[in-house]
Amino acid sequence: MKSTYKFSNLCGTVYKQGNVLFAPDGNCVLSPVGNRVSVFDLVNNKSRTFAFQNRKNIAAIALSPDSTVLISVDEDGRALLVNFRRGTVLHHFNLKRPVKDIQFSPDGKYIAVTHGAHVQVWQTPNHLLREFAPFVLHRTYTGHHDDVISLRWTADSRFFISTSNDMTARLYTLNPLEDYRPKRFSGHRDIVLNACFSKDHRTIYTVSRDGAVFIWRHKTTKGDEDDEDDEDAMEDEPIGENAVALTHWGVSERHYFNQSFTKVTCSTWHSPSNLLIVGFSSGVFGLWEMPSFTNIHTLSISQERISSVAINPSGEWLAFGAKKLGQLLVWEWQSESYVLKQQGHYFDMNTLAFSNDGQSIATGGDDGKVKVWNANSGFCFVTFTEHTASVSTVEFAKQGQVLFTASLDGTVRAFDLVRYRNFRTFTSPSPVQFSYLAVDPSGEVVAAGSTDTFEVYMWSVQTGKLLEVLTGHEAPVSSLAFSPSGNTLVSGSWDKSVRIWSVFGRGRHMEPFNVTTEVLALAFRPDGKELAVASLDGQIMFWDVTNGQQTSLIEGRKDISGGRKTDDRVSAANSASNKSFNSIAYTADGTCLIGGGNSKYVVIYDVREGVMVKKFQISENLSLDGTEEFLDSRRITEAGPIDLIDQHGDESDLEERLDKSLPGVSRGDLSKRSYRPEVRTKCIRFSPTGRSWAAASTDGLLIYSLDDAIIFDPFDLDLDLTPQSLLAVLTKKEYLKALVMAFRLNEKPLIQRVFESIPPADIQLISRELPLVYVPAMLKFVAEHLESSPHMEFDLLWIRALLLAHGRHLREHSTEHTSIFRALQKGVTDFQRAIVKT
Repeated sequence: MKSTYKFSNLCGTVYKQGNVLFAPDGNCVLSPVGNRVSVFDLVNNKSRTFAFQNRKNIAAIALSPDSTVLISVDEDGRALLVNFRRGTVLHHFNLKRPVKDIQFSPDGKYIAVTHGAHVQVWQTPNHLLREFAPFVLHRTYTGHHDDVISLRWTADSRFFISTSNDMTARLYTLNPLEDYRPKRFSGHRDIVLNACFSKDHRTIYTVSRDGAVFIWRHKTTKGDEDDEDDEDAMEDEPIGENAVALTHWGVSERHYFNQSFTKVTCSTWHSPSNLLIVGFSSGVFGLWEMPSFTNIHTLSISQERISSVAINPSGEWLAFGAKKLGQLLVWEWQSESYVLKQQGHYFDMNTLAFSNDGQSIATGGDDGKVKVWNANSGFCFVTFTEHTASVSTVEFAKQGQVLFTASLDGTVRAFDLVRYRNFRTFTSPSPVQFSYLAVDPSGEVVAAGSTDTFEVYMWSVQTGKLLEVLTGHEAPVSSLAFSPSGNTLVSGSWDKSVRIWSVFGRGRHMEPFNVTTEVLALAFRPDGKELAVASLDGQIMFWDVTNGQQTSLIEGRKDISGGRKTDDRVSAANSASNKSFNSIAYTADGTCLIGGGNSKYVVIYDVREGVMVKKFQISENLSLDGTEEFLDSRRITEAGPIDLIDQHGDESDLEERLDKSLPGVSRGDLSKRSYRPEVRTKCIRFSPTGRSWAAASTDGLLIYSLDDAIIFDPFDLDLDLTPQSLLAVLTKKEYLKALVMAFRLNEKPLIQRVFESIPPADIQLISRELPLVYVPAMLKFVAEHLESSPHMEFDLLWIRALLLAHGRHLREHSTEHTSIFRALQKGVTDFQRAIVKT
């Protein structure tokens, strides 16, 4: 079971770069998050991230009009063709040039792609067929003298217009037209960012970066604005299917946005309502009704430039992406309200913690913010900004809705998750930086370790007073943990020791465990009898807390190591920087241990056997440093690796060339640009339900869940036990026998069919007669069924009957079934909240 975890969702990152777009139904927003694509369901208030990954960060995405095919293109021009509904990759294709824009034709038969100064149109591959070379080039269009940056199709899919850095736009026909030369639209004084057609195709609008909007119509006299490629003017406006190509276009009107000291960064067009939406570098966006150029709405939504804008088919919702701050916003302009407003941590995510019911995940980052995410929907529902420096640890209290956080600003804060306020602030007598935090099981005492005085401070949550200062460590405290019983506190330090403190006894007894190297992380087994300690040399040591003896050892150096950074002078196999665990955590049942560190791998071990169960690679993104095992010698120059050379001074835009970073600042400053982030896992935690685990990585908050669909784990199987024989027994209404047979086959669809066939009147009898060996499996199935089924009362009847019939046995073996109880608690709590909302 522990090896069947698969990628489930990505939280903490909502937008990185590229274009955001709406699905054709208008209810979902697609957003590139690094080398993945996230889908935000605005109606059901849920988000999901596809499991597929591009080689590098995604530069452009496009969705077919029938929502069957998704194309994502990375920075190098490598494209993935994906079945949108299933999330499976159908084909890989290399476009061989960086792509600025990619658009499906409205009929879905063709794909237009920018290819440097050219435009390529490809036939859309059939997503139902497996072909060797599915991408077929239809035509290549030339004429521009600089990179093409945007494309727009006509509604009949017969023409498209392109804009370029050469300050012109060009109109092309999909198929050759006799005596037709591509029309050129010139006259702008800056880069043309976008061009679009009116609903009747008789008007074309072009938008340039300097804030100019030109309206192009049919020329009726020679006195109109002329175009270099036009020789004669026509009196009558052409009609028919080729009217767009035969029209002699000329500038009819010129308009300007007149936004001081800003430039246009993105724009989009909604033809049914004639709305032009424009985003500016100052974080302001505006709506203009065309062709009258009437300003309907202007609003500042971000402190940084707006990178991408999209509008849903009905014209009600606007989606905006801000690259620098990682913001994604959906605005309903008619009611002037936010439909979605999400932002990830600006810099690295340092720590995470699951709530006791597994429904919420708290994260802390280098930006000083603490965010709480809903594990089911993937959305952040509260952000605390009280800390003024990097947040090092977050921890939920075992009882009540309280969240504790420690920061390098010298404070430990307690937040009320009911009223969303900071109700306690704990400080030390002299200013110190707190590196780790622990809360005792009762939630009445909080302890924090410091990096500069090497001491452990303890406070009372009720009074806020400092209770004790524990001294003895000779190096920064790297980890703290209270035992599940709450009697002892364990601290690990870089002084190569682990100390066990009897904090609530009279003598304040302390017992040190000496290890070979610096201690980086430690974790208690859920029953409190075993302590796992991770050290700098890649070892995980297990100690018997009662006897103070080391019981076993896992050598994890070779398991966790992997990936060579661009500036490494040695190979990945000989590098010592990525061969240790920074964070470890036990599963809910205490049988397995998971660990992560400064590498691209996360490893799960079986504690009893001491063997690796599975290794997960958290990212395949080559835009991150440390994902490659071998460096490419072709990317090495005389000045060093190309990836480490600062090329921001070569940008075409003046604002992007300017370096406003403060001298000496290397981390956490919003004006600092990070060029090559490293792949790593800073914190890893198991959900209390045992069905998922989360990792705070460079990409964001990665969540992995159990994949029950691929498991065939029969129990007590024999030759006479088949699905056919089970269905025959079920037909005879022998429900108990059918239920036991389903659990022996252990196929979820069969269990669900038998489960839902049992009449409610028979639930109590079947629960009493169910063999004890199947009771945990039955409770686990009911907990899973409770999350997705509408039969709430039916599930609650089962829970009540099982607990009444087997409560004594379950209480005696409560430690073995902790994850099941928490899953039940989570399902019942969800049900209670749903009732309260209705």
